[in-house]
Amino acid sequence: MRYDPHTYRGSRRSVVMAPRGMVATSQPLAAQAGIEILKSGGNAIDAAIAVNAVLGVVEPMSCGIGGDLFAIVRKAESGGLTGLNASGRAPYAATIDYYTGQGHEYVPGTGPLNWSVPGCVDGWSCLLDRFGTMSLEQVLEPAIYYSENGFPVSDIIARDWAGSIPLLKPWSESVRVYLPGGKAPEPGAVFRNPDLARSYRILAEGGRDAFYEGEITEAVVACSRDVGGLFSLEDFRDHASTWDDPVSVDYRGHTVWELPPSGQGIAALQMLNILEGYDLAETGCLSAETLHLQIEAKKLAYADRAVFYADPAFADVPVEALLSRDYADRQRARIDPRRAAVDVPAGDPILQHGDTAYMTVVDEDRNVVSFIQSIFRGFGSGIVPEGTGFPIQNRGQLFSLDPAHRNALAPHKRPFHTIIPAMVTRGGNPWLTFGLMGGAMQPQGHVQVLCSMIDFGMDVQEAGDAPRFQHIGSAEPTGAPMESGGGRVNVEDGIGEGAFRRLEEMGHRISRYAHGYGGYQAIRIDPESRMLHGASEPRKDGCAIGY
Repeated sequence: MRYDPHTYRGSRRSVVMAPRGMVATSQPLAAQAGIEILKSGGNAIDAAIAVNAVLGVVEPMSCGIGGDLFAIVRKAESGGLTGLNASGRAPYAATIDYYTGQGHEYVPGTGPLNWSVPGCVDGWSCLLDRFGTMSLEQVLEPAIYYSENGFPVSDIIARDWAGSIPLLKPWSESVRVYLPGGKAPEPGAVFRNPDLARSYRILAEGGRDAFYEGEITEAVVACSRDVGGLFSLEDFRDHASTWDDPVSVDYRGHTVWELPPSGQGIAALQMLNILEGYDLAETGCLSAETLHLQIEAKKLAYADRAVFYADPAFADVPVEALLSRDYADRQRARIDPRRAAVDVPAGDPILQHGDTAYMTVVDEDRNVVSFIQSIFRGFGSGIVPEGTGFPIQNRGQLFSLDPAHRNALAPHKRPFHTIIPAMVTRGGNPWLTFGLMGGAMQPQGHVQVLCSMIDFGMDVQEAGDAPRFQHIGSAEPTGAPMESGGGRVNVEDGIGEGAFRRLEEMGHRISRYAHGYGGYQAIRIDPESRMLHGASEPRKDGCAIGY
């Protein structure tokens, strides 16, 4: 049953189509910067890094060089997919005994004790060295321009900026940089960040080592000492990204690719494996029956996420078992088609089987990059090291302090990670490159978008506009327990009253809520014409631009 997008009461955008190259991301100035790189001879990888650097200026609560990145790259000449995990690790001084000795049951959400080494700049360097055609200096030019000369703050970014005031207020340098005059910029206000421009210039001249063994390193470590953090120079010197093979499942003739843990991408693949056993086209788009199956599949996948997902350098992560068809069949059998599950423990795949910013770019040669970068919560930890112009992420908050947990905090270990780029191929050819921002919303958002396109025949823009649900309250890899009663389901307007009431009757704790459903960007490559079809949803300020 095809969904009629005109029943959705949000805004409706047309698909952006272009023959040569395309960028889709969450802010128009950043998208335009990527197009300029493509037009000047750069490839998709060059353009993606330029887009990311501009987003660090214009959407600073979502991303920046104080955070991490992940990417999936498809090179046109080889046809192969390569994954990059450019996430950072805990300080060497970070031990569970230190945290529990300070009285912490969980890693704190604020302050410097949730810091992990930012991996973004090393990720840029790895991507440019292996796939790029331009220098770091060239791709940073647009970001330096907007940092120095200013940019008008767009509407949704202004709203998110204002929501971060309590986080920034305790830190004088954060207030100086990001709350000029003691307040967040209003929509349309011109904002400048000369300190960030200076940091970008240092990187343009000195490359990745300027961040991990130079002036910026020293500023971050000095800040850590001043505010009670645990960073050392050694933490930065020993940082390195890793190249990871993407993993995939087949969903109705489409091969869906995600990155393996330490990220959560395989949760989307687990959900798709479960859902493939149902005829969703028959139960219908946005029906209570379809939504119920999607929600219940999410609960099962996220129960496994809470137990099994971790840094594979420190723990056994049974990826192959979790993605097996046999395991999906057994998980599917746990779903009651008429009743919401309340208690959802993790499955047993081993014994029985043996605030973020997303951008995607496709260039004229059909090199494709799916790229996501984040400082985790809005403005990360909220702490800006003096003179740098960027906040440090709080990604370490996602460690568990339970020593028996796979995701237990340990020195120089990566935390469980939420940001996930995705790609879809058909017959070995790229079909869709996409992502959806928003913490735990991401895998369930990936699945809803793909079901909209594959099961219900939506185009790439309709799939972004369609109303979504978000199930909240799953057990977390931090060791935090699941909310009682099986969690809550928030739904957007556009999900009909009949479906809403039927889900309640099935036992779902459901409510309508306006925000928190992610920020989707996508480019589809038409398999016959090779034309590019781009989309950017109205939940963000962004756009798709092609030429």
